[in-house]
Amino acid sequence: MDLFNQSDKIIVINNKPEYIQRILDYDYMVDREPSVVAIVGSEDGYQKLFYGSNEILIPIYKDINKALNHRPTVAINLSSFRSVKNTTIPLLEDENIRVIVIVAEGVPERDMKDIISKNKNKIIIGPATFGAISPRKLRAGVIGGDENNIIKSKLYNIGSIGVVTRSGGLLNEVFRIIAKESDGVYEGIAIGGEVFPGSTLIDHIERMNKNPNIKFIVSVSEIGGTDEYKIAELYKEKILTKPLIMWVTGAVAEIFPQNAQFGHAAARVSKDEEKAFNKMHALKEAGVIVPNSFSEIALEVRKLVKKMNIPIEPKYGYNQIPLTFNKNFRRPASIVSSISKEIDGEIAYNGKKITDIISNQEGIGKVIGYLWFKKDIPKRLEKFLELVIVVLADHGPNVSGAHNAIVASRAGKDIISSLASGLLTIGPRFGGAIDDAMRNWRYAVKNNVSAKDFISMYKIIPGIGHRVKSKFNPDKRVEIIKSYITGIHMNFALEVEKETLKKSEKLILNVDGAIAAALLDLFIESNFSDQEIDEFVELGIGNGLFALARSIGIIGHAIDQKRLKQPLYRHPDDDILYI
Repeated sequence: MDLFNQSDKIIVINNKPEYIQRILDYDYMVDREPSVVAIVGSEDGYQKLFYGSNEILIPIYKDINKALNHRPTVAINLSSFRSVKNTTIPLLEDENIRVIVIVAEGVPERDMKDIISKNKNKIIIGPATFGAISPRKLRAGVIGGDENNIIKSKLYNIGSIGVVTRSGGLLNEVFRIIAKESDGVYEGIAIGGEVFPGSTLIDHIERMNKNPNIKFIVSVSEIGGTDEYKIAELYKEKILTKPLIMWVTGAVAEIFPQNAQFGHAAARVSKDEEKAFNKMHALKEAGVIVPNSFSEIALEVRKLVKKMNIPIEPKYGYNQIPLTFNKNFRRPASIVSSISKEIDGEIAYNGKKITDIISNQEGIGKVIGYLWFKKDIPKRLEKFLELVIVVLADHGPNVSGAHNAIVASRAGKDIISSLASGLLTIGPRFGGAIDDAMRNWRYAVKNNVSAKDFISMYKIIPGIGHRVKSKFNPDKRVEIIKSYITGIHMNFALEVEKETLKKSEKLILNVDGAIAAALLDLFIESNFSDQEIDEFVELGIGNGLFALARSIGIIGHAIDQKRLKQPLYRHPDDDILYI
């Protein structure tokens, strides 16, 4: 079976932008869609990267399970050697992941043994690997080197030869050798040089032997280990039948004392059968093609290419990767936006053209849905947002927002300055309690906190209490909102109100608390996911709604003062207590 296909999607564990960019550059070179669909990082967000000369956004998730919702089929684990085990186990358990590439070097042997023991049906490549490649299908890692080396190695073309090595550096050398003598490789893998690799040379040679698209195989091993004897045995038994060219590096180790180690952890001779010449002798006896030197691999490739009538010229071309910003081809965008843009000459909100919005008679609630939630929201939520705008538009000249706007307007400031002056007073004591109330209601409901326990957690409860209104002088706005929806958050808020009213008649559910509870319940009714609801709460949607609504009244007060030609405001002395 093929290792990769063109529809494979990659998840990358640990955000390394330069590494990921090299994968995307290969995607662009060979005309496939961007392969990386999600990144697991230290916090949620987006990573800006290039696909050709266009910037794209790849989502970053702190929670690996959220990243796996993108249904990736290939995982590249860039975690440190200490973290590899913990970040690989969830990948082994995911039903969509087919191939896992572990890049870190020096992974503890006990950790790799544990990973291997838990693996049921995944192909694990590494650790200590540059990755694997199926030309024009997928490049899982930085295998093949830079753009120039990829071109020289014909890795943009679907070739005819399978290659598997321990060393990533030697793999690139073999790629170049094969490119000179043939149409290139069909598949290339560096299994890594650790003592316990996730998959072995034998695993991949056996798989390539069964693949009709691979005409013959080239493999480079090294001193240490005894896999070569197993390969020789499989050739003797005719289980492996395709031509195999194989070289074992490290013959020079035989002039050194026992247990000499070369580079990789596994490249160490501790007994005679692990020596390069002994292994190559066994392979040659079994019918494997063993060159007289590494440089003669080219000669053996040339012979097989001619014998099997394999073409030399590539069938496919490639796209040139755009140059970097300092050469005026790739320029990182200064601003990223996902809510509005011009389509066919007119502005569109989340892809919905203004003319369509107007022709469908969609109101401001729908527009808020497009621009804030990036959704076509249901009618009930749309109408509630519009209701809140009406309810919160103004609360008279006494409150801080209106007062500041009045003072600014009377000082001769323009409408925008007066509006800004009023908006800047929004905070925890004025209009800024919706967000805090949403967080609190949400936390309590999700964690099954009782109303009694809830009120014991706070000295002041956002969304509870009013300076003027009371149990016997109710806020009509709250009554309107409570009548709009009944849900788990609203019920909880009302249970809290029952408890707080035992302490004071003024500790009622106020308009901020009622809106917070209603919004949460409407999000649920609108089939928003838990993740979406939590995100909207943290983004400050509630206070944004208050600011939008109250701007109407604040602007009204600024205009009113100018219309009435009110003079500069000066606070009277008899209303100031001097200390």
